Amino acid sequence: MCRSENSQNPPVGRGESPMPLPATSFTLIDDLFSRLAGESIFAQPGNDEGLVPSFSLLGEIIGHAAQAPELTGPLQALLDRLDALLSEAKPFDAAAVEHLRQVVAWLPAALAGARREQRIADESATLPPPEPVFPPAAVMPSGASSAATTSCSEELLDLHMEENRELLGEFHAEALDHLQQIEAALLVLDGNPTDRDALNGLFRSFHTIKGVSGFLHLGPMHRLTHEVESLLDLARTDRLRLTPPIITEILRSRDAIQEMVRQITVALEQGTSPDRIVPVNELIAAVRAMAHGGSVASPTPVLVAATEPVKAVTPPAAAVDGDVAVKSAEPAAAPTGTTAVASSPAADHGASRGVATSSVRVNTEKLDSLVDVVGELVIVQSQLQESARAYETGASPLTRNLAQLGRITKELQLTAMSLRMVPIKPTFQRMERLVRDLSRDIGKPVVFETRGEETEMDRTVVEEIVDPLVHMVRNSLDHGIEATERRRAAGKPEQGRLRLAAYHEGSNLVIELADDGQGIDAARVLAKARAQGLVPAGANPSPDEVVHLIFLPGFSTAEKVTAVSGRGVGMDVVKRNIERLRGQIQIETHPGKGTTFRIRLPLTTAIIDGLLVRVGPDRFILPTITVQMALRPVASMLARVQGRGEVLDHRGRILPLHRLHERFGIEGAVRDAVDGIVVIVETGGKSYALLVDELLNKQEVVIKNLGGFLQNLPGVAGGAILGDGTIALILDPASLCSR
Repeated sequence: MCRSENSQNPPVGRGESPMPLPATSFTLIDDLFSRLAGESIFAQPGNDEGLVPSFSLLGEIIGHAAQAPELTGPLQALLDRLDALLSEAKPFDAAAVEHLRQVVAWLPAALAGARREQRIADESATLPPPEPVFPPAAVMPSGASSAATTSCSEELLDLHMEENRELLGEFHAEALDHLQQIEAALLVLDGNPTDRDALNGLFRSFHTIKGVSGFLHLGPMHRLTHEVESLLDLARTDRLRLTPPIITEILRSRDAIQEMVRQITVALEQGTSPDRIVPVNELIAAVRAMAHGGSVASPTPVLVAATEPVKAVTPPAAAVDGDVAVKSAEPAAAPTGTTAVASSPAADHGASRGVATSSVRVNTEKLDSLVDVVGELVIVQSQLQESARAYETGASPLTRNLAQLGRITKELQLTAMSLRMVPIKPTFQRMERLVRDLSRDIGKPVVFETRGEETEMDRTVVEEIVDPLVHMVRNSLDHGIEATERRRAAGKPEQGRLRLAAYHEGSNLVIELADDGQGIDAARVLAKARAQGLVPAGANPSPDEVVHLIFLPGFSTAEKVTAVSGRGVGMDVVKRNIERLRGQIQIETHPGKGTTFRIRLPLTTAIIDGLLVRVGPDRFILPTITVQMALRPVASMLARVQGRGEVLDHRGRILPLHRLHERFGIEGAVRDAVDGIVVIVETGGKSYALLVDELLNKQEVVIKNLGGFLQNLPGVAGGAILGDGTIALILDPASLCSR
């Protein structure tokens, strides 16, 4: 390995006196050397990984060290050897690898001598050589100062947009993948510091970001990742054990890198350069201190990853990448699910060690366009089938061909939709980070478990579900799980348990968040709601309705406002966002035992399963996720209640009855409810009855926007083109029944 202590045995030029170099050359050479040292770590006989970068870096070092032949001589010899391998299209051989590592081990001492000569020439005084830069390939001596800090001042991230735009686009997408992998690996290592797969994956991610950021001259990012990589190299070689404080510092460094990636996001979208400095010197000093056995007083961790996810920007051009799938970039380091405050059964590492498959990065706009075109094809295919019924009967060639077209269209539709599907794992990973930081902040030890991280759903739904989950997790930690003393007094384990799970149920995705806390006190919730004027004094809501009062805007049971909760602006966001996704949220609570929040969502926002109903001459589509049942009522089930209007008595439940023909002003519809059909729907924990004329069929429909004129129309979620070419409105029961 490159940490071989051969600094006293240079490959050539051992007895030569160093010649002075310009002071400006040393900074450049140090930077290039650190990158060369990183490449040497991965150099292996029979493998060409790092061969081209090493050749390029050597050439640059020689160019900057041209005035010091005692340096360029050994470097040129290595350069010639690598040039010969490249000319013959050969990988590294054993001699070249050994030569590279000897040069990497020798160069710091040679540079130290060159620095000394330069200072003698400038100051006419002999000064001791400074500490060399701490590269991954050369470990600082045991007596090195742990208080060493970077000599660089804080600087703005210079993106060089004119020449680097396309490369930045590719680097941006790759960096987002690696940031996910870094956080996943750190959370695993927080619970199991000896996990070699996680540690190696973590090191690879930092190494990749460091190498590319150096190539693109992203100074602050390169300096920070270089120091973290050096720290991780000590852990990889068993000279340092990762502890929670060290992992916290690495997480802080990761957050700083993410903030710089966010600046690249803005630059790629808006064409503007960063205007705010992301400080890294404090982080660099902290990482160096940790590397030498010191400690630092860490501030409260910033919840960048959990509360402000980086928006993915697709590269300007599609770039072939052998380890990134078109659907999602799976963390290669380790599974999520275990942190210092999180413990769950080990997940299978096989995915990261499986057979690599070729894949390609594709602009998400192209995927969306493909899905739209396939949706149009589905509509045209249904229209052709509708038209064919008027001309053909029996098993005619046209009927057979249309049936074959239908099968192909369905397969194409499923394939196109699968391209939009991404695993929910990165979202769960953000929640792990949030739990880790927040539980330590509020002093509640928590065991966090995840299930079903590989469950896939539409990427739009994944993006929209982050904020609701953040608020729900914070609510469970602050309100649900009791303090340690109260848990001990109640005979519970001191550590609370929080479980986040995802699974498919029919054509829906279900996300569950369960805690073993104190549950929801319905009496207290009702009293608080009445005190805040959110429930009329004479109203007597059912227990289920009382529990759902926590979703009302401004409602909170907190006695005082804290940094975590108490303002009543969290759970209403949860309900609003989930309803916008045409989903539902249910609550199951047991006082003293815990609470489970269950979110039901459609797998995609582009196509839904709908129940087609007729009201007069018009047709409407009800999302099947909201439909409980349909029935033909009898007169004894119908009544009018003072203050509540028309209601339906269904098995002892009194449900408000909404007549769609009155809501939309439709003439020619059924007036007497006993002649129509009542569809019972559920939304927001409440059930309602909708009166329609007839149930037509159940079918998948492609959702279409209604345009600006009809945007935000109460009770309407969108439109769909039916097989006969007519348009049917897709109803939104949440807003329809709330009026």
